[in-house]
Amino acid sequence: MAGIRLARIEDAAAIAAIEVETWRTTYAGMLADATLVGLSVERKTWQWASELRRRGSGTVWVWEDDDGTLLGFGECGRQRLPSLPYEGEIAALYVLPDAQGRGIGRQLMLAMFSDLRRQGLRSALVWVLAANPSRYFYERMGGKSVLRRRIAVGGHPVEATGYGWIDVAATLQRSGP
Repeated sequence: MAGIRLARIEDAAAIAAIEVETWRTTYAGMLADATLVGLSVERKTWQWASELRRRGSGTVWVWEDDDGTLLGFGECGRQRLPSLPYEGEIAALYVLPDAQGRGIGRQLMLAMFSDLRRQGLRSALVWVLAANPSRYFYERMGGKSVLRRRIAVGGHPVEATGYGWIDVAATLQRSGP
């Protein structure tokens, strides 16, 4: 049955493939070609398998189709930059390009907001490349553009926007089931 579930170690390769394909599609023209070409599903698989084994830094959720194919994933947890006024963080949210527009990202966000609430985290922040047109998804989810900073991606500085939710419980209530 299609839907959201917690990721398992055996999902690492599918998660890695989603991340690499989404980066190459979404960030073409925004990031250096060498950065995108240099992405490795094998290296990302190793990183995700390590992350899923550790399970200390966050919770990884996946959206699985009826045939067992993963179409998207998200990771959430405690804010990695404790100096920021947000308790939780959406560290990753990726949906395969061909699966976008079907509500998968929304469902993953709501699952992550519920997870943050279960962890006792009331607010959340996500960082998005400022040039990424998908950033408007976060506005539709009720996020407010609250911070800007330059981050290094592939050794090159890029502008990022932080979208924040000061009350994830209220966002969940507004979003309904």
